[in-house]
Amino acid sequence: MNIIIAGDGEVGFYLAKSLTELDNNITVVDPHSELLKQLESETDLLTIAGDSTSPRVLQDAGTAGCDLFLAVLHDEPINLVTAILAKKLGAKRTVARITNAELLSPKHRDTFRDLGVDEMVCPERIAAKEITNLLNNTMATEFFDFSGGLLTMYLIRLEADSPVISRSVRELTQTYADLQVRIVAILRNGETIIPHSDTVFQQGDLAYIIGRANQLDIIKQVAGKHDVSIRNVMIAGGGRIGRHAATAIEGKVRTTLIEQDRQRCVELSSVLDKTLIINGDATNIELLKEEGLQRTDAFIAVTDSSETNVLTCLHAKRLGVQRTIALVENTGFITISQDIGIDTIINKKLITASYIARFIVKGTAVSSKWLSGTNAEVIEFSVGRWSPATRRPIGELEMPNGSTIGGIIRGRETMLPSKDLQLRAKDKVVVFTLPSVMDKAARIFS
Repeated sequence: MNIIIAGDGEVGFYLAKSLTELDNNITVVDPHSELLKQLESETDLLTIAGDSTSPRVLQDAGTAGCDLFLAVLHDEPINLVTAILAKKLGAKRTVARITNAELLSPKHRDTFRDLGVDEMVCPERIAAKEITNLLNNTMATEFFDFSGGLLTMYLIRLEADSPVISRSVRELTQTYADLQVRIVAILRNGETIIPHSDTVFQQGDLAYIIGRANQLDIIKQVAGKHDVSIRNVMIAGGGRIGRHAATAIEGKVRTTLIEQDRQRCVELSSVLDKTLIINGDATNIELLKEEGLQRTDAFIAVTDSSETNVLTCLHAKRLGVQRTIALVENTGFITISQDIGIDTIINKKLITASYIARFIVKGTAVSSKWLSGTNAEVIEFSVGRWSPATRRPIGELEMPNGSTIGGIIRGRETMLPSKDLQLRAKDKVVVFTLPSVMDKAARIFS
């Protein structure tokens, strides 16, 4: 696939490097020539320095006839103008990163589609939604629903008191006959492991588990987890993510928001009438204590500084806060942050990549989730009418090494994979896959 990415720094570069691993032809348009030189030294990508709202620059990049054009600069108006121009110049599909979630309403979506913007992604809104979902599901470090929640993928840290520590996957299934889940991967010391029956669980493992909602209680038992009642939430950072999250939870739980910018506090007070807004520095631990951090059930750090978010979450943990969520923009910090005990990491680059991946993967991808701390992805495919998967049982599909089937959805029925199960057209199949084999896995179901 020929893809052009218009960006102005980290998000565009991250997408470019990630999508290259999926065997795509990538061209990057960026106004910063020095940054492009650095990117060229690290990759084989084609780069063009220039303004993405210039028709000449877009033509030089090969926009005419490109399969996908991504406008992911930090400036929303520039992204929209860029996507519109790209469409007029011949791009087959355009995606624009936006910050104003109001544009996602059906009315505005239709307007921009008529203008040439096929899809819009608002990472801040998706991040805020993930945060509110995690507050309602406190046992998981991360989770993602497929087909409206018929199947769910949970990322769960195995604690010291988990009964499966030092036991194998085979022993787990033999001991817990009622456990109807699929463990598709284990993240251990930064390494992604696709487990087999002899794989032994270790303390601190992050296990990716796919199962039905009715399996929650037994999953908690196996993982050594318990529910945390969330009544008090403190949010550090009043930017778009903090504001969206506070809007979603205020009135349901006692909410306090700390923001350093005084003018932003004034603006927040006009839209958050049930949230206590404090004008102060989130790095001032004494201030956080005065505002009741030690009595808080969940602490959410979403300031503009990844370092601040990580450090304040660590302080919150030491003061006994049960649930911590940090916005970490530096992807290199993700594994470290998970290892030192922060419960959940939110990253806008991964959010954007997850949204865009469904347009890139060959085949019939319905939804996708780019996983934190690993370059792997979980994708929900719809089985095509003439798919090879409809002609032989799962045991004979020859899934490529680095991929595995996590679950099947047939109508409203959910099933775990078995060697003798025969897939049908229109079945939904949840697949865990590494980038290097993603296309091979996708072709099986297309």
